[in-house]
Amino acid sequence: MDYSHIIVGGGSAGSVLANRLSARSANRVLLLEAGQDTPPGQVPKEIEDTYPGTAYFDPRFHWTKLKVRTQVVSHNNPDAAPPPLRKYEQARVLGGGSSINGQMANRGAPTDFDEWEARGAAGWNWDGVLPFFKKVEHDLDFADEWHGREGHITVTRIPAERWCDHTKAAGEAFRLAGFKYLPDQNGRFEDGYFPVTASIDGRKRVSAAVGYLNAQVRARENLTISTETQVSGLLFEGNRCVGVSAMVKGQPREFRGAEVILSSGAIHSPAILLRNGIGPVGHLREMGIEVRSALPGVGQRLMDHPSISLSSFIRRPARLTDAHSRRHILLGLRYSSGLPETPKGDMFVAVASKSAWHAVGQQVASLLAFVNKTYSEAGQVRLASTDWQEEPVVEFNLLSDRRDLDRLMSGFRMLAAMQLSAPLAAVTTDPFPAAYSDKVRAIGVVNERNRWLTKAVAALLDGPPALRSWIIDRYVVEGFTFRQVMEDEEALEAFIRKATIGVWHASCSCRMGRDDDPMAVVDNQGRVRGMEGLRVVDASIFPVVPCANTNFPVLMTAEKIADTMLAGG
Repeated sequence: MDYSHIIVGGGSAGSVLANRLSARSANRVLLLEAGQDTPPGQVPKEIEDTYPGTAYFDPRFHWTKLKVRTQVVSHNNPDAAPPPLRKYEQARVLGGGSSINGQMANRGAPTDFDEWEARGAAGWNWDGVLPFFKKVEHDLDFADEWHGREGHITVTRIPAERWCDHTKAAGEAFRLAGFKYLPDQNGRFEDGYFPVTASIDGRKRVSAAVGYLNAQVRARENLTISTETQVSGLLFEGNRCVGVSAMVKGQPREFRGAEVILSSGAIHSPAILLRNGIGPVGHLREMGIEVRSALPGVGQRLMDHPSISLSSFIRRPARLTDAHSRRHILLGLRYSSGLPETPKGDMFVAVASKSAWHAVGQQVASLLAFVNKTYSEAGQVRLASTDWQEEPVVEFNLLSDRRDLDRLMSGFRMLAAMQLSAPLAAVTTDPFPAAYSDKVRAIGVVNERNRWLTKAVAALLDGPPALRSWIIDRYVVEGFTFRQVMEDEEALEAFIRKATIGVWHASCSCRMGRDDDPMAVVDNQGRVRGMEGLRVVDASIFPVVPCANTNFPVLMTAEKIADTMLAGG
């Protein structure tokens, strides 16, 4: 059977495209997803939960072999030891990241999208993208010029009366520091603190699969959804892509279509292009791959938001319970660093009043700061092997721009001042610089061993203060104490360099741009340069990562390109 459109990847972008393109009865649409299905009435409870910490750590929903390097990799010093590899929780399930992420439904700054257009993505300025952000959402709280009420993704905010005392104390600390309260973070873009907008309906997560691939859409005769299906290669006739080869539940298949759309994310979409001879000539020849199209930008300039965390022990009465909310991040802060030539709102703080699903996680709060407007654009995705089953080499090279390091250092000092302010000092104790280490990941896996282990440790932490402080210093702190990083600038910089991670916002590895930009991979409609019948539509085509969690910008991007395609583009 031939299809009009074959979509490779059933994540956020793929779910949108499958819905919109199949709405035209003349189209025959095939959606391929490597992970499992989440059909109506059978969505796993971990995915439905408005607390994302269980789905996020569940290996059933991950590319379990994917590991990345976040620290800067020196390719000029072959004798230098490479930075450590870190597990990367890339979603492998229908709905993609929207099925396991933190449900943060924000958009970015208007200046982000004006920069997109300035970098060569014609028509992608703020005025060009706002209608598609509005088209995505069904906002339960606001109906104004900034918001949509008819979209497939329900969004809402947890009101302050349902915040625990820790969240309320953080809000009061922000207020006393001079920040303005904003009832809506997706309204006018300005500095201030706000209840975070979440892609939930108040009771459950609303993933892209739940919102865009409901029972009515699935009933369309012209839409086929094939899960547990991993694409092994692209099929070509000359410079035209005419289909894909795939493994469907372990069986090889070929699917042919008029157009193939890669929506596999900023790590796997460039890897697919590279394996099929589309990318930098030097790397392709090094791997023994015949060059089909010389595009030096494929896999290059990978981006994410560098982040750091300051954690603390929450006194018992101030903790978040299910009676307040299942969600752990209820409050956010957007602020301006004041660094020369950076736009307003270039920094973001998320207040997590619970750090994990288990007993110790309920006792630990975190102030998570990330560089909203990052200048580190030196990441890359390369092949480790020509074998389609092997994960690529992924180097984010966070903090490759000194401005990001400087802002995280100043941001950490600001977080420390907030942590020591009267409101937060009244509800927390024992602040410590936190690292998202392999030990933290291991204890975050949902199993009975971790459940009982953390219960035992939590009982000790609720014991005498001296014992709690000793346990935190001995078993929780990893190399740097709060006092060290506050009193020693070199220790603070060393901690930031070691502990900075991304926030799972991989993007920009197949960028949109002008025809005269040698690093542009696709045009402003996602069409791969020099090829026919092949597009990329996901976060990899962002010209630069916006000042936002990337899920809503991905949904917007897919809506905008689907609209163009249906109009004949």
